[in-house]
Amino acid sequence: MTGTRRPPAGLRIGVLVLAAAGSAGTSFAQAPPATIDQCRGIVANGERLACYDALAGRAGDARRDPAQAVATESARTDNGVTTAVRLSMIDEAWGFDPASAPYEIRFHRANYLLFGRYSDNVNSAPFSPFFQGGMEQNDLSSTEAKFQFSFKARLWTTDDRRWGVWAAYTQQSQWQLYNGDVSRAFRDTNYMPELFVSYKPAIDLGGGFSWNLLSAGFNHQSNGRSDALSRNWNRLFAEVGVERDSLALSGKLWYRLPEDAGTDDNPDITDYYGHGEFSTLYRWRGNSFAAMARGNLSTGKGAVQFGWFSPPVLGPLRGYVQVFSGYGETLIDYNWKQNTIGIGIALSDGL
Repeated sequence: MTGTRRPPAGLRIGVLVLAAAGSAGTSFAQAPPATIDQCRGIVANGERLACYDALAGRAGDARRDPAQAVATESARTDNGVTTAVRLSMIDEAWGFDPASAPYEIRFHRANYLLFGRYSDNVNSAPFSPFFQGGMEQNDLSSTEAKFQFSFKARLWTTDDRRWGVWAAYTQQSQWQLYNGDVSRAFRDTNYMPELFVSYKPAIDLGGGFSWNLLSAGFNHQSNGRSDALSRNWNRLFAEVGVERDSLALSGKLWYRLPEDAGTDDNPDITDYYGHGEFSTLYRWRGNSFAAMARGNLSTGKGAVQFGWFSPPVLGPLRGYVQVFSGYGETLIDYNWKQNTIGIGIALSDGL
């Protein structure tokens, strides 16, 4: 490969979507609606909250960024009296507020761009068969860019919003941006569509903790490659989420759907990814601290990831530092162990 290639359509679309989402989430330019029904019809969370505040005579509170608050507020009417109800982190992220729009698009997993991500053990092995026969071995750079965008759309819900059907899409790319020797190519891109059902149990667990999320569904993850570079798997999964104030905990279990042995690109993938993962998110003074752990106890292989999201530094954009250690940072590396660290910006913290 020679010369500098134009970034593929997937990257250009991703950047445009991130920019549009950021600008849409930070503006409220319209005049306050006259009724609570009109407020309820506003899709964007920040705009809807500002509308309620204005309607209740609390316009000054509209300057607060609801994405950084421990809990947001929603308006309720009871015998013609409007009151404010505090929403939990999970309620806000999953649209469990009865006043939320029935059909809407929200952030799903974290949305971010790492300008630089360094690996202490670069995985050139999958690419080496294509650089034999007198050709130079593929010389991948230890520093690359990495980005992810992730959204979910609610397709159906009950009137009280406790049940919902969602479709989601997540795309993550590792980009050899600083490596002109390989034409600044994308090393790997993972695509993951999902379809799942969400439910709010609303069960008090004691100690201030509440069980507020139960979801189950199907996802497919692949890197869209062929032959020796192809990686993919299909899973059924179930997830639970509990929270207390500014702390959210979630656990997910999955079952890999079997594939034909003759066509399975990665038959041992669960040896490295395991059968589930545990995640936590804690918000404090505008910062978000995230952690994830997964693995297979029988093989002793797995991974951990830590992230710090700063308060907003430019509009909705936040500083982001990500640290990863273990197997499977991306599908092409599912059986490759490495330690990485990256720094960049983010639009959402994964909840």
